[in-house]
Amino acid sequence: MDPNSDADAATRLKAKNNEFISLIEIGKVLTSCLDVHEVLALLMKQVERLIKPKVWSLLLIDEKTDELVFEIAVSPVAKSLKEIRLKKGEGIAGWVALHGKPLLLSDVHKDERFASHIDKKMSFTTKSIVCVPLVIKERVIGVIELINSYDELIFNDADLAILSAIADFAAIALENARNFDRINELVITDDLTGLYNSSYFGQLLDNEIERAMGCRTTLSLLFLDLDHLKKINDAHGHLVGSRMLSELGRLIRENIRTSDMAARYGGDEYAVVLPDTNSVEAFALANKLLATMLSSEFYSDDGKPIRLSASFGVANFPQDAETGVELIRAADSAMYSAKQAGRGVVRSFA
Repeated sequence: MDPNSDADAATRLKAKNNEFISLIEIGKVLTSCLDVHEVLALLMKQVERLIKPKVWSLLLIDEKTDELVFEIAVSPVAKSLKEIRLKKGEGIAGWVALHGKPLLLSDVHKDERFASHIDKKMSFTTKSIVCVPLVIKERVIGVIELINSYDELIFNDADLAILSAIADFAAIALENARNFDRINELVITDDLTGLYNSSYFGQLLDNEIERAMGCRTTLSLLFLDLDHLKKINDAHGHLVGSRMLSELGRLIRENIRTSDMAARYGGDEYAVVLPDTNSVEAFALANKLLATMLSSEFYSDDGKPIRLSASFGVANFPQDAETGVELIRAADSAMYSAKQAGRGVVRSFA
């Protein structure tokens, strides 16, 4: 009996056992987690466990630009990779994304599809690559790419088979997580404006007040009400009036800070939560938003200009209120004062 054959058989059995364990772990991930980043991290952990690449990354297609972006990258130059975007067809990953077919290359420098300029930029020398697509309903949503340098083992067909199986699981997990996120977004989003809806706003405000209390920081709230919407509806029709509400929502969304949270509070009223913002800063932000609104161009369906303005109320926690309900009342009261002052102005709660 050949002892070498027994050793080889034991090695193959151990590898198959590891694959089986990894597939079980992946199954657990698919049934227990709906957070996109957590799903990806757990799946890629199994890739690292089974194949042990020098560098590996998971790239997803940005639906807005149709480019590949590095969602996860484990590499000595991972931070730099995060800044790189690849067009479909560019490099090995781009080719796989474009054609939806896996690639296994033992020596990338013998293949014209390899993008050597990325190696030069990263100061890394690639030798072997295995790259597989993430496919859902015949649509490529990303790729998984494993890279080894000249110091490591060359990838083989067994690595490709394992990675392809994991990629199928990853695509399913991604689609499930994304669908869950879309459903959640629909539940909390106002259809007309794309801002948070009034139901979610209350929860959002309570959460931010709780955070402000815990961190001993301040929080401000803007209330704004579109001026003379009835006149717009009477002159141009309700469809144009609804479009103005939508365009105002877009304007608010595009002109607040990334940390701020805007909601359609109801009808033609909007609310903006301003974390870590005192009353003076909030007043300045409200005036800036009003100035942007007044300088923007809006038109009816027949091309007639429409002037949009709004009345703003500003209130602060804990200066003006101790609870979310009290803060809403204070901001609403300040907004009513703005309307009494002639509309198109900003007023603070006093």
